[in-house]
Amino acid sequence: MSEQAGEKSSWTSFLKSLAGFTGDLSAMTAPPFILSPTSLTEFPAYWCERPELFAAIADGKTEQARALAVLKWFIVSRETSLFYRPLYLHGCQSTLKGQYTSRNESMGSEKKPLNPVLGELFYGYWPANAARGGKTTLVVEQVSHHPPITAYRIENLEKGVILTGHSAQKTSFSGGSIIVKQVGHAVLTVSLPSGETEEYLITLPRLRIDGLWYGSPYIELAETNYIQSSTGWLSTIEYKGKGYFSGKSHSFKATLTPPSHIHTSPHVIEGTWHTTSKDSHSSAVFHDVTSPKEEITVAPVEEQGEWESRKLWFGVAKGIREGDFESAATFKGKIENEQRQRRRDESAGGTTWELKHFKHVEHDPVYERLGKLFKANPPTEDGYVYLGNDDHCQPIEHRLDILDWMSVDQSTFLI
Repeated sequence: MSEQAGEKSSWTSFLKSLAGFTGDLSAMTAPPFILSPTSLTEFPAYWCERPELFAAIADGKTEQARALAVLKWFIVSRETSLFYRPLYLHGCQSTLKGQYTSRNESMGSEKKPLNPVLGELFYGYWPANAARGGKTTLVVEQVSHHPPITAYRIENLEKGVILTGHSAQKTSFSGGSIIVKQVGHAVLTVSLPSGETEEYLITLPRLRIDGLWYGSPYIELAETNYIQSSTGWLSTIEYKGKGYFSGKSHSFKATLTPPSHIHTSPHVIEGTWHTTSKDSHSSAVFHDVTSPKEEITVAPVEEQGEWESRKLWFGVAKGIREGDFESAATFKGKIENEQRQRRRDESAGGTTWELKHFKHVEHDPVYERLGKLFKANPPTEDGYVYLGNDDHCQPIEHRLDILDWMSVDQSTFLI
């Protein structure tokens, strides 16, 4: 049997196992030939593959201008970032295109990312330049393995723009498609020259992975997500993909609604999140993701610590890139067995894994406060507070605000 025929047979067998599986699909093991050499801890970098748009949020002169800048950055980063943790694809890219549609071009097709181990870390940055001011940094930590949850922090301190969030997924198989419910949220904070701070609560859309039976899986965003500003501006983003008989792939409609005390018409943006969109009133181009992205800068593998993604998965990634799936499987099995033994040792010793950069909180006060403004469902979510203790990215003087926040009675944030 040829290699291609063998892969096709394995893919068919895998799909049959999906159809008969009950529960969360992230517990399944995918065949080696659909594995990506990239760990999911690298995916938060897709939020900022156009760092100039992230920095430009702070340049808006009005609440409305900043709300529009946040919406534009989000749509562009979706194109590059599709945060889903299930089994099958390498990821998706804009923040929308990047996060949700980026094909693993070097591997020739969509691939399943490597499932991070508890405590896995990823660090990187985008260097300073005149267009975006200071350096933009990224800190990622795998804060849970069962269920798999990734926490992340992106910040440009010179511009006063910070994104903190976490993501997890619940996956199921229905009607020949994989359905992904994204769990988690992000909070964007913008420090203004006046000394005031704006906050934006960002919820996550659902995903649908189609094309599985044809061996050409692709992602569609589904339903609705929201970006709620502390100033009252609300972006409602509705996704409409291609159906059996009609529709256009990756279509969306975003409506930016003013707070009740401002009497102005909503902004309506329509288009496809992986290419371009226009303002429906002026016909002006709103976003365009055809320009080149900027990859994150990461330290060489030989300079990384043992828990950093590219160092941890080096042997696995090398085997995948070289087509040596037996070697990749051997290295992967070694990592997974070490993790299982670590959990057994912790259980026997009555200890638990201690997070490095984040602290878990049962109730995120920003989510609850801003979520009330648009009746978020669920009305409350947990969260991960960044500890500000990463020497890769942040001088100590900028850690005090986070530590002060943690010392405050969080009930004072609930209104």
